[in-house]
Amino acid sequence: MAAALVEYLRKVVDSEGLLSWSAYRDIGARFAVTYREIEETALKNGFFPKRLQRQRNLFGAAAQLDLLKAKVAIVGCGGLGGAVFEMLLRIGVGHLLVIDPDFFDESNLNRQFLATIENLGRYKVDAALARGRLVNPVAEVETLNQVFQSAAGRARLALCDLVLDALDSVSARLELARLCAQNQQMLIHGAVAGWSGQMVPVPSDSEKMAQIYPGNNPETEPVVPLPETEEPLDNSALTVNAVAALQVAAAVRYVCNFGGGPETSAIKPESGLAGCFIDLLEPALERLF
Repeated sequence: MAAALVEYLRKVVDSEGLLSWSAYRDIGARFAVTYREIEETALKNGFFPKRLQRQRNLFGAAAQLDLLKAKVAIVGCGGLGGAVFEMLLRIGVGHLLVIDPDFFDESNLNRQFLATIENLGRYKVDAALARGRLVNPVAEVETLNQVFQSAAGRARLALCDLVLDALDSVSARLELARLCAQNQQMLIHGAVAGWSGQMVPVPSDSEKMAQIYPGNNPETEPVVPLPETEEPLDNSALTVNAVAALQVAAAVRYVCNFGGGPETSAIKPESGLAGCFIDLLEPALERLF
């Protein structure tokens, strides 16, 4: 069947080797395969999804296949998490685990991508699941309407290649960092406050989170962090989306090993990715670490 599928793909791609969405539907029915299986076969044989055409030269088929195979967790599905989720969906990540116990209220409408008038009172992960089906049906969207500290949350997170922090509590961020360290997972931290935000990739053996949020350890030298507070801070869609884009860019570089030496599809626990601090009132990136 695999050979027949490849042969059929050769017939239905256009002159540029692009596979249209209508072809996915036809192939799925004809060969009884999933959209994910179709996309993986296409990429392995030098074809490219037409819906991802505008990033073909940026990523290439090998990196696009890496993204399709990646299993990425997003912890928190509010402002940062919703924007991160949307971007990862659109660039073609193949499996997304979204964890959040909360639901939408009116105060979310100014900055949370998945918040709509119709979604008020709806659980955020349910909105994410519905959005995934609309934007990228190839992606497997797995949701958990619980805190990540739950038994189910810890078990599912352990199966992921990469974790993105979109939480709004310092204590929860530090707890997530400790869990990722135990699992030997890369964590990509993001936080926003007003016009400012930060993004920091945190390898499992790193002390970066303790430096960002030194807490009760006066011997730890902080690195220009956002306010270390549990109180809600004013935020807008501008900063949220800017920091989310930085997190997703770091995720792409990590998964695809861009800038990390010889090309490889392996996800590496060691990464030289740099963190940064941004102030949108004075648009410039300040490198952290």
